[in-house]
Amino acid sequence: MKKYAIGATPPALDPQVFRWLEDVETATVGHFRHWGFMDASIQPLNHQRRIIGRAITVALPGQDSTLLHHALSLLAPGDIVIVDRLGDRKHACWGGGVTQGAVAAGAAGAVVDGMCTDPSEIAASGLPVWCRGISPITTRIYDIGGMLNMPVSCGGVVVNPGDVILADENGVLVLPPGEVEEVAQAALQKQARQAANAEKIGRGERLGDLSGASAHVARAQ
Repeated sequence: MKKYAIGATPPALDPQVFRWLEDVETATVGHFRHWGFMDASIQPLNHQRRIIGRAITVALPGQDSTLLHHALSLLAPGDIVIVDRLGDRKHACWGGGVTQGAVAAGAAGAVVDGMCTDPSEIAASGLPVWCRGISPITTRIYDIGGMLNMPVSCGGVVVNPGDVILADENGVLVLPPGEVEEVAQAALQKQARQAANAEKIGRGERLGDLSGASAHVARAQ
């Protein structure tokens, strides 16, 4: 059996995907959709950036980052690297050097289901990264194996190569390309209602009246 499983590079995203999602917040989608969200312990690393892009998936075992270094040479501008650490919570596969390679390739960002290192260097680079935490113990080029552009698990979510990633200060959302339009339209409609309610609250109306919560309580009395 081959130690590296390499899938085909996924097709580029339709530019319309970016137009649909450019004003959508993950927290808005979280009001009506209950799947596709990565575990809340995967957090933005020292930034409040927001990114949209094509998922390039990598699975790395334990101490080995061989395939991640290789994958960076295959990125297209705007790609988001999704790293499945296969349960490892000790070794940081992403640090200053990997960040430099990702920036040179034009990556939009990275999501690591595990540890990172060199947080100050990563922040200084301007590359937005989401991860579980910081570790000083790093991976190395051990040539153990891994998967590239194959289905992976990241933050409890199955991510397929070519899926659409929407990540912001609230978390990371994974969407199949065919579901983006429906999700975006529902989110934008909800955000418009939220904006209208904010204006009403500013004029003195009560949130409980606007949401219907007060009516529910009154009926129960």
